Amino acid sequence: MNYPANVVSIHPYFKAHPGKLAAFKAAMPVFIEKTRTETGNLFYEFTVNGDEVFCREAYVGAAGALAHLANVGPELAEIFKIATLTRLEIHGPAAELDQLRGPMAQMNPAWFVLEAGLRR
Repeated sequence: MNYPANVVSIHPYFKAHPGKLAAFKAAMPVFIEKTRTETGNLFYEFTVNGDEVFCREAYVGAAGALAHLANVGPELAEIFKIATLTRLEIHGPAAELDQLRGPMAQMNPAWFVLEAGLRR
């Protein structure tokens, strides 16, 4: 796949509350189905390590990332009842990250500016 130059990836790490990992896992298909409808999504997947859940996701630009957050907002609010966001990384070109800094500031992400890379 040829990825566009303005890819933004979001890397949230969650820690499921005690006894809530099964509930988190049960919510994963809902997130995936909602994300499937997004034209700006490039990939979206969950991985689990014990009670830690990681969501690996990428979008076409800041617009794609913001559309996703709006799309899954209600589901994300429910996840925050059963898990804690322990780390959030946003990766991408500086111009795209600048468009996300305001809307995502309340989530206190770590911002990773793209410096070099290879696209296929």
